[in-house]
Amino acid sequence: MILNPLQNDRAAGVLVAMAAGDALGAGYEFGAPLPDGAEVTMKGGGPFGFAPSEWTDDTSMAIPIAQALLESSSAAGSGSPAVLTMIVRAWAAWATDAKDVGAQTSSVIAAARRLASAAGRDKVHAADFTAAAADFHSCTGRSAGNGSLMRTAPLALAYLDRDPASLMAEAAVVSALTHTDPDAQEACGLWCVAIRKAVLTGELDVRAGLPLLPPGRAAVWLKRIERAERSRPRDFEHNGWVVEALQGAWSAIHLAGLSTSGPAHLRASLEEAVRGGRDTDTVAAIAGGLLGAAHGYTAVPFEWRRSLHGWPGLHARDLMTLGMELARGDGRRDHVWPRAAHQDYSMWGRTDVLVKHPHDDGVWLGGVRSLARVAELGIDAVVSLCRLGVEDVPDVPSCDQATFWVVDSAEAGDNGQPGFVLREASAAVELFRSEGKTVLLHCVRAESRTPTVAALYGATVAGIDPLRALEDIRRVLPAAQPNQLFLKLLVKTNAGAPTAATNPT
Repeated sequence: MILNPLQNDRAAGVLVAMAAGDALGAGYEFGAPLPDGAEVTMKGGGPFGFAPSEWTDDTSMAIPIAQALLESSSAAGSGSPAVLTMIVRAWAAWATDAKDVGAQTSSVIAAARRLASAAGRDKVHAADFTAAAADFHSCTGRSAGNGSLMRTAPLALAYLDRDPASLMAEAAVVSALTHTDPDAQEACGLWCVAIRKAVLTGELDVRAGLPLLPPGRAAVWLKRIERAERSRPRDFEHNGWVVEALQGAWSAIHLAGLSTSGPAHLRASLEEAVRGGRDTDTVAAIAGGLLGAAHGYTAVPFEWRRSLHGWPGLHARDLMTLGMELARGDGRRDHVWPRAAHQDYSMWGRTDVLVKHPHDDGVWLGGVRSLARVAELGIDAVVSLCRLGVEDVPDVPSCDQATFWVVDSAEAGDNGQPGFVLREASAAVELFRSEGKTVLLHCVRAESRTPTVAALYGATVAGIDPLRALEDIRRVLPAAQPNQLFLKLLVKTNAGAPTAATNPT
């Protein structure tokens, strides 16, 4: 599917924001609700000992769905037996050494393995999972845990160019691999349809899927949604149940949306979800998938993306790539951005510029060819404002590479969150410098994006107006000419104003 720049940004944000919410909540799981305003960080720990910025089972189970859909690239859809079998085999492998597997999911996986063994097979099939899940429901009379809703977001990305009814149906199929209960299947369908609409339009509408349910069930879910909007996440004491997990996630999104928008809404919603307590990682992961779909990858704070990681050895960029490729619908593309090893800028001239920042000689300002001099100059951290391949900065650890989506364009539809992103880039330079690192700030030719961020950073460290800082930048970068949108953003930014790291609005 051909996406416009904003849709592409939003597709890229789904899995990243989901994982960010997951990792944010990991250290608070099963805890009591937190007081209003309590700090929420990716501290790690919690009952299962996750590392700081490590996602949990929520994202780990979503990744095989995304990878199987991407690898198949089949018109047969996610419900094809081959795709479903790819998913469940990945889950079975993951569960062997996972730090945490939900109780219901763990029971189903164990039962599915027994069914495969009884049939003389070493590997499970999707049918083993579906049968085991149905048996679990039959024996217990309940199978409406939140374990299928937490992982459902990738389906929405794979169905952007299909009708919502087919997405609703496929969400039920994938839910039923472990969670057969109608509440679980319908919750997955409603959330997927909402994510799909958010990616395509930027709108947050959890009611979008209600017309696809039978009238009686739609009425039940409408009352549940309305209750969420009258409540707070902390009011849902049984958020291990899929209904209250959805209510808690939507309550956080709705409440934060009353006073914030854009990137600030994403942050405030996820923090509110975590402060709700109990199954914090799952409620925040569910909320994150929808928030990323509405606000985009560019709305996820760098401090959350910086060290985000988890099974199977992936990072934020990998999730961004999965989201983009799923949404495009044409499979893996190993030789183009963002999966390509290198980004080709050979057709551009004047990319080798490299000068020191006039307000801080620990910061270099350069074009993309200056990356070749990182080791020579003892540069410890890189802040990139243009596309790079995965191997373009081999001498700097990934956690010290800050990459930002910002197009050198004054057109409103080309950048999702330009002001936020530029301030975030400046804050990243400031963060790296506070850690004692020598920093390279670069774009392709250091003519528009780089001088804009350099001026924002210069205004902060020198305590001067950003336009005055820009004039100083032009003395060392004579070709510096930020586009009109970037200049307007500089005008609006007062000297000494809080950086994006502390004020994400």
